[in-house]
Amino acid sequence: MGDTGEQLSDRGAPQFKGVIICADDFAVNQSASLGIARLARLGRISATSVMVLSPRWSRDAALLQDLRGVLDVGLHLDWTSVFARAAGHGLSLGAAMRHALLGGFDQTQAKRVIEHQLDLFEAHWGAAPDYVDGHQHVQQFAGIREALVAVLACRYAAPADKPYLRISRAPPGAADFKSRVIAWMGASALERIADSAGIQRATGLLGAYNFAASAERHAALMARWLAKSPAGAILMCHPAQAAEPDDEIGLARVQEFAYLGSAEFSAALALTRVKAQRGRDALAPVKETSRRQS
Repeated sequence: MGDTGEQLSDRGAPQFKGVIICADDFAVNQSASLGIARLARLGRISATSVMVLSPRWSRDAALLQDLRGVLDVGLHLDWTSVFARAAGHGLSLGAAMRHALLGGFDQTQAKRVIEHQLDLFEAHWGAAPDYVDGHQHVQQFAGIREALVAVLACRYAAPADKPYLRISRAPPGAADFKSRVIAWMGASALERIADSAGIQRATGLLGAYNFAASAERHAALMARWLAKSPAGAILMCHPAQAAEPDDEIGLARVQEFAYLGSAEFSAALALTRVKAQRGRDALAPVKETSRRQS
């Protein structure tokens, strides 16, 4: 296995590229948790991001226990869901974006929120997260990103224990308006400070769309994302077995679940030479020479 997640044939041509296929929003509701666990057992995804503020996390963690060592399980850092608002620190996405742009989040307060969510993750998983990303990409927002890197660098001192980070920026040739807005909220800044702290990160993010595509359009988008994914990128998805009440993207979740479990998706993986891999296999190791001394 090469450092970039590309497996080479005897003649040097790449046989496949390793991509982290990540199902977001584990524990947002029962159907999402069940669907994500099912897809993981089928080998269609290689990571899932957990909403630890959900009251379901304490019970749904059991669905992933037999997947230890097979699936990356990460923290879906949350400032904008109904769970975050119930916890007392949550904002709407629009309000959180304005807060980030008009001076940024208070880093001391952000550290407390991050530590609390890491505590909740570890309490029910019994281990550190394999990675950290953010619900609606809040891990990149000003104030939160600095606090996050500082907490991870302090809390997980050994390099092997440090979670890797999602950088929410589409790779070259794959960006659309939505993905550009997401990246504009701090992808490059998070990348810089992660590199300075010696924290591993993915090479890009694909999978952003408006959740209103038809089944045919979604399949076409997935084929394009798979083709555009470089080794070490994350392809995010949001599957669920059924649409639950009050889930504004419930129908899209069901559509994604059906596609990810289908022969069509299996064929698309083969056609684009993509293999769903965990971060430890898909990502290049942190280069010691890239770190700046504090």
